[in-house]
Amino acid sequence: MGGRVTPVLVTGLPRSGTSWAGKMLCASGELVYVNEPLNPQHPPGRCPGVLRASVTHRFQYICDDNSADWLPAFRDTAALRYGFLAELRANRSPYDLARLARYGAAFTWGRLAGRRALLDDPFAVLSAGWFARGLGCTVIALVRDPVSFVGSWTRLGWTVYFHELLEQPLLVRDHPEIGELRALVGSQDRIAKICALWRVARAVLARTEGITVVSYEDLATAPVPGFRRLYEVAGLRWSPAAERRITRACTASRTAERGFTWSGLSRTAYRPMDSSRALHSYRDRLSDDDIARIRHLTR
Repeated sequence: MGGRVTPVLVTGLPRSGTSWAGKMLCASGELVYVNEPLNPQHPPGRCPGVLRASVTHRFQYICDDNSADWLPAFRDTAALRYGFLAELRANRSPYDLARLARYGAAFTWGRLAGRRALLDDPFAVLSAGWFARGLGCTVIALVRDPVSFVGSWTRLGWTVYFHELLEQPLLVRDHPEIGELRALVGSQDRIAKICALWRVARAVLARTEGITVVSYEDLATAPVPGFRRLYEVAGLRWSPAAERRITRACTASRTAERGFTWSGLSRTAYRPMDSSRALHSYRDRLSDDDIARIRHLTR
């Protein structure tokens, strides 16, 4: 895929700022936002109108050896071809029908208007190389400081289940460090497990060719120049309107005017914020001992 139809993938581990970055790129008016097609939970995943393929694991691994199962489906998604009949057959609740109407309209209008797909999907992080090479995406991967990352997961009470990675033979074959996670299967040490996931993802991204890796902290500290660079990477037109929206959305207080709102049909949400202040929000969630331990485990 080339030219203006090149899709964009924004990825990185969950809570690394992918939704924020994706919405800032969509401020260009040239993209159609597609939320987490590889999420194995419904919603936002398991929606055949968006992706006509069966997702069985978190961090589903896609490579050349299994691309026959994925490439046709992702080509349709990237081309903004919505599967109306497949979605109707699978999902019939009022919420699902509302989602069908919203996504179906967005895909159809975006395709007719010559817009490109933006896939916001943290669950694609370990497959970033295939998306760049096999699907022809412009891939932007966000990495977050490990202390801030662990603090965010801790606040939400999240953990990670490594069997979902270890049960994927191609993933273990291509990224041997995945095998090191076996020692933490069943562990109740949440910090150790989150740090191990961070190390694995960072190692995979560091050696993946053809992608752009961006520091969440750098982007949050200086969002306007940071996103201006990412607009160049993604082949998007930087405009005064986009700059205004990004400035408002990244400097907003809770009572300030929002750069734009996101409501309704997405269970993953970015909200306008003061991006620089958000960098230090982990400090009320982790002790000094926790921070020192995280630094040690991720050094």
